[in-house]
Amino acid sequence: MQRRHFHTLATMLLALNASSLFAADYPSRPITVVVPQAAGGTNDIVGRLIAQKLGEALPGNVVVENRPGAGGNIGTVYVAKAPKDGHTLLMTISSAQAINPAVYKNPGFDPVKDFTPLAMIGSVPNVLVVNPSFPARNLAEFLQLVKANPGKYQYASAGNGTLNHLLGEMLNGTAGVKLQHIPYKGVAPAMTDVIGGQVPMAFTSLPSVLQHLKAGRLVAIGVSSPGRSPVLPDVPAIGEQVPGYNGTLWVGLFAARGVSPEIETRLQDAMKKVLAAPDTREKLQAQGVELANVTPAQFTTQLQEDIARWARIVKESGATID
Repeated sequence: MQRRHFHTLATMLLALNASSLFAADYPSRPITVVVPQAAGGTNDIVGRLIAQKLGEALPGNVVVENRPGAGGNIGTVYVAKAPKDGHTLLMTISSAQAINPAVYKNPGFDPVKDFTPLAMIGSVPNVLVVNPSFPARNLAEFLQLVKANPGKYQYASAGNGTLNHLLGEMLNGTAGVKLQHIPYKGVAPAMTDVIGGQVPMAFTSLPSVLQHLKAGRLVAIGVSSPGRSPVLPDVPAIGEQVPGYNGTLWVGLFAARGVSPEIETRLQDAMKKVLAAPDTREKLQAQGVELANVTPAQFTTQLQEDIARWARIVKESGATID
């Protein structure tokens, strides 16, 4: 009996020692940060900045790999099934991690059980934008116009069940209006048609549309966050005139569940350094990202709350993918 206990203890000590040695050698090869959306969107913009800074903090080579498809499910599943060695990470957004489980019957992953939160980077408001030819130029005029013309105006989205689809459904419910949803296969074609005037409006994330607002190709009517964005101080929060309206997007970094505690801690510590660096904060804020100040445990709680909240909204809207 004593010999068996000794053997078990020795095996455990060897495993712990091997884990510590592996962590000390981490990263032993380039780290891939998987972005489960196409290039050019909010998550891609933030992901590339964070990857560069994370490589400096570890140190090590960190590269971004876009794996879009199925609303973010393809890239997310890829990370969930990757080796649990900390060399494949997931940079994702709340619409993929918290909404997809409600709109897909089988997204292929569990957003809580399959992933370990490393850092919530920040939140990003969506912006209700209209083509410059649209008759309303501010939120009050917009609400008055669409209320007086139920069903007349359409809004574009990246597809059924996406955040910019549900934000329109939420406005229909909270403001008592009736906007018609026009789904596209991605943000890019949706925004092309809004800029071209084929569809009058859309909800889209602030970083991805900021250049179009500055160039005058689009007009911002309102933001989806509880308060105004420092980047667009003259644009009201929709909730100022539509009580209860709130739909922000967060961006966060995850590892697949099963990564060793040593590597998990090392990544979390590196992300603390990245997000505390003044130049990182300045660049993120310039893109409209409102930096978060939460622990990984608080991030997990936020994710769970968002999953429940968006499940209710999806059920009320009737949105579904399959």
